[in-house]
Amino acid sequence: MTTQAESDRTATATTDASWFRGLGLGVFIHWGHASTRGWELSWQMTGGVLRQEPALEPVGCNEYFENAATFDPQHFDPTAWAELAWRAGARYLVFTTKHHDGFAMFDTGLSDYSVTKHAPFGRDVTREVVDAFRARGFRIGLYLSIVDWHHPDYPRYTDETITKPYVVGSYPRATPAKWDRYRAFMLGQLGELLTAYGDIDIVWLDGEFEHTEEEWRFDEIRAFIRERQPRALVNDRCLGHGDFVTPEQQLPMVPPQQPWETCLTMNSSWGHRPQDDTWKSPALLLHTLIEAVSMGGNLLLNVGPTGNGEFPPQAVERLEALAGWLEHNAESVQGVEPGLTLWQFHGPSTRRTRPGGGTRLYLHLVTRPYERVTVRGLSVARVERVSLLADGTDLPWSVQPRLKDIHAGSDDPTGELHIDTRGTVLDPMCTVIAVDLAE
Repeated sequence: MTTQAESDRTATATTDASWFRGLGLGVFIHWGHASTRGWELSWQMTGGVLRQEPALEPVGCNEYFENAATFDPQHFDPTAWAELAWRAGARYLVFTTKHHDGFAMFDTGLSDYSVTKHAPFGRDVTREVVDAFRARGFRIGLYLSIVDWHHPDYPRYTDETITKPYVVGSYPRATPAKWDRYRAFMLGQLGELLTAYGDIDIVWLDGEFEHTEEEWRFDEIRAFIRERQPRALVNDRCLGHGDFVTPEQQLPMVPPQQPWETCLTMNSSWGHRPQDDTWKSPALLLHTLIEAVSMGGNLLLNVGPTGNGEFPPQAVERLEALAGWLEHNAESVQGVEPGLTLWQFHGPSTRRTRPGGGTRLYLHLVTRPYERVTVRGLSVARVERVSLLADGTDLPWSVQPRLKDIHAGSDDPTGELHIDTRGTVLDPMCTVIAVDLAE
């Protein structure tokens, strides 16, 4: 007999994730009342995590929780957020509806600790963000932490019951009765998100690091989501039931077999911390996007808005830089597949099928070439054109078939393509060379 858990795993494995592959860039938005003080979301109260950067100055738990009463972002404009993110190439959104600190950024009927009831702002931030991004054409993802450090039945974090800095595996534990009440509360809030905000494309769970798989009963959580949003993808932090995997802060060494994304901060913080000046350069962020796409994944790039509701100027600068590059090169990272292997081309590459037949390869020059670019293992008789993607300028090129294929009289020999880049004006962010191959 097939168990319910086995049925759920089978259904999860067949969830259609084809639309997720090739999206390229997503925008992750971490926002909450902590931003008004320049605190990291949730982790400021623990002083960060032991041996994990960045180190954080610990804040008292009560002081942190009470700060929610100050949240009143007068410059909040989700339409402007959506417009900038779209121009920067993002095609899906993941918004933090509730982080570990328990502060709901949506209108929940199950708790008063929310943006609509506990904060002077009093508006359903999640609804406004979802409406604005959906109207612009984004796929919609909602982040929810399944832990709640504020809820009395979790139980609530106090300075006496937690370690500072946080030690993974060390947290206060509830009695069985309290745990059952808390889990019902968590599912209730998840149900609100799944039924009140229209079609949801992604449910991005977090917090699996506290409590066991047996306590969470992830098979039931996945079934609960499927009943309310049958087509929604769920990330791998719903342990054993994820539709895609989410390596954090670094690209994977080997592309995962499942659909995947890397979630990445622009500096070292998820929330708005003005003292964090470790901003990655626009070129580095772009190269990370290109490498993720060339490996068959997506990049979920984080923004932490200020307490006033604005994207920080450093984030705006980087999104604008991406927008400028994508204006001429978007087709090389959106809706494409992985291109060549590294022995063929020493850099990231992508490909797509041309509308009239044949293939277009995109070679991303993330390091500056010297005099020429070499591509190996191509069907060299099929090369039709080599050009700069940004402006269509033709580049000089030649091919060298393998002697073995020449001697065999092959009509479709493999070999090397040599592209002359001397005198070419290169893009300081990344130059893309398009190689058109006949069918």
